[in-house]
Amino acid sequence: MNMNRVIQTVLSSYSALSSDRRGVTAIEYVLIASLIAVVIVVGVTLTGHGVSSSFKKVATGI
Repeated sequence: MNMNRVIQTVLSSYSALSSDRRGVTAIEYVLIASLIAVVIVVGVTLTGHGVSSSFKKVATGI
């Protein structure tokens, strides 16, 4: 698909959503879901590094 066509589709979808009040609610839900996803990714990443280092210490001790 042509990149200009994709951009036009996104902009027209955004335009339709911004003129409709239901679109504003949908955008709010998307922003909230995005924030939750970022928090989950950061939490899993930080926890993963901690767990990984703990397992390395145990493996080294064995």
